[in-house]
Amino acid sequence: MVSLIVHGGAWNIPTEMVEAHRTGVAAALREGWKLLSHGGSAVQAVEAAIRCMEDDPTFDAGRGSFVNALGEIELDASIMNGSTMRCGAVASVQNIRNPITVARAIMEKSDMVLLTGIGAVRFAKEHQLPTCKNDDLLVGRELQRWKQIQGQRKFSAKDAFRGTVPSDTVGAVAMDANGIIAAGTSTGGTPNKPPGRVGDSPLIGCGTYADSTIGGVSCSGWGEGIIAVSLAKSVIDKMEMTGADGDAAAAYGIQRLASKVDGLGGIVLLDRNGRPSVAYNTPRMARAYRTSEMKSDVIEV
Repeated sequence: MVSLIVHGGAWNIPTEMVEAHRTGVAAALREGWKLLSHGGSAVQAVEAAIRCMEDDPTFDAGRGSFVNALGEIELDASIMNGSTMRCGAVASVQNIRNPITVARAIMEKSDMVLLTGIGAVRFAKEHQLPTCKNDDLLVGRELQRWKQIQGQRKFSAKDAFRGTVPSDTVGAVAMDANGIIAAGTSTGGTPNKPPGRVGDSPLIGCGTYADSTIGGVSCSGWGEGIIAVSLAKSVIDKMEMTGADGDAAAAYGIQRLASKVDGLGGIVLLDRNGRPSVAYNTPRMARAYRTSEMKSDVIEV
């Protein structure tokens, strides 16, 4: 079975923003599905879907990302091939419109996994991947938000996430006709974060994990908590060690996040047969999915 599931973040999405999120994840699903349905690979579909959301200013990834305490945009992303177990990631990278593409290049064109900051930008330039200006990623909404929160009390990623501040991390998991599962995640982090702050999204086993013999996972939510419980790998381990199905494993992951660290977040996954599952403990989570056994897309917020 060919399958694809995408997400646009788990948080308290305001009613007036629901339609933009619905439209955004639907567009990302279409981009990835076009490739999968015509014989494309799972890695290609994951990259295409995430690039679509990185280019959509609705989400906190690529263009439209949050601004850090210095008024700069730093991006994180990761991708993993569940058959080769190869993976690539970037963290705290600037001047890159599509960090998921750089992450894929690291996975496929190097023996490294994670590059940060100027090292990631240098790698991108060496491999002729496009860079951009900081202003190309900045949208007026986030500049205004940054100005409003200057001078407030000390930053707390958890407090920011618990409020109405968006957490539009994006991700995708795909299974192609060869049974290969790939997963990826991309984010701009949290508003007004300290320079260099890295969440779960670029960390393999935390925000992203794939094993084609078990399944693939992409996460969204309070990054520090997700890191502490190694959320993505915990879900995969649950399926492998207990035989839990995707729904049960995803629910277990969210329950563990909540009970161990009082965390909030969401999970999308595909099991080894391509069946999609979703779990979250936030008011809303934007997601969309389709399999070759379905007649139409499922789009939910």
